[in-house]
Amino acid sequence: MKILLPTSTAGSLPKPSWLAEPEKLWSPWKLQDDHLSAGKQDALRIALNEQQQANIDIVSDGEQTRQHFVTTFIEHLDGVDFEQRKTVKIRDRYEADVPTVVGPVSRPKPVFIEDAKFLRQQTNQPIKWALPGPMTMVDTLYDAHYKSREQLAWQFAKILNQEAKELEAVGVDIIQFDEPAFNVFFDEVNDWGIAALERAIEGLNCETAVHICYGYGIKANTDWKKTLGTQWRQYEEVFPKLAQSNIDIISLECHNSHVPIELLELVRGKKIMVGAIDVASNTIETPEEVASTLRKALNYVDADKLYPCTNCGMAPLSREVARAKLNALSAGANIVRQELVSQI
Repeated sequence: MKILLPTSTAGSLPKPSWLAEPEKLWSPWKLQDDHLSAGKQDALRIALNEQQQANIDIVSDGEQTRQHFVTTFIEHLDGVDFEQRKTVKIRDRYEADVPTVVGPVSRPKPVFIEDAKFLRQQTNQPIKWALPGPMTMVDTLYDAHYKSREQLAWQFAKILNQEAKELEAVGVDIIQFDEPAFNVFFDEVNDWGIAALERAIEGLNCETAVHICYGYGIKANTDWKKTLGTQWRQYEEVFPKLAQSNIDIISLECHNSHVPIELLELVRGKKIMVGAIDVASNTIETPEEVASTLRKALNYVDADKLYPCTNCGMAPLSREVARAKLNALSAGANIVRQELVSQI
């Protein structure tokens, strides 16, 4: 039976304090070798359990086996030197020391397949797995080899397609590509970014999603948001072309943002993961606040295509806050679900 308004998270959940330092991105692991492998699996079980306790419908690994949503994937590729680092501006807003592309990029072996297989063994619920999108990968590196963002993105798209096909084969129901860069480099998105994303999903039969947000709740992102004015219309630049793409689901940021909700009209017909939980605040949404966001979205998204979700990943939050926010998401979705059922 198909669930009405199936809930999910955008990706990461906080890691247990025994695995990595809490409330911190890129937090180093506290365990090593076999202890680390076992610890990651235990953390994945906990993240799954917390989603299940909160009645989340489409579950994930909470990215427990990854230090970072982009670099953990890149670490497993050939052609990228992590010792040779350069300072670049990421997403056009903050500087970071990043690895260097020094030769042709390739994927010598699968990256997340064993982790995804483990998650699949733990549950019969639909599972979603997140991968970095090609453009966001390009934006997180210094390229000394291809000297072309577009050419490097196409290479990454081929590699991502290999990984995605293997994720599908082990039972992943939805493969999500994280593309925060789509909210920044509009000309590139329309020129080649969406095309590269379509190359990454080529030949897949499972559902595919693209997650486009305004970033984790870290200072560099919250400071940037303050410069965006009273209306955040970035989605307007990329939605028309995304609406024509082969991507099944678009995941976006709504709650507590200045995104005009009517922009959703530009992607009517697509399934939409509506971010109804703010990940840049420790304030716990009430179920009614979540329901209010979803009701507004229903003016532009058909009920059978609306997937209540978080704005972005919750890795930088405390586990207590994240848990409470998951419960609010589920309770808010249930309010609107009951309203829809009573109208039938």
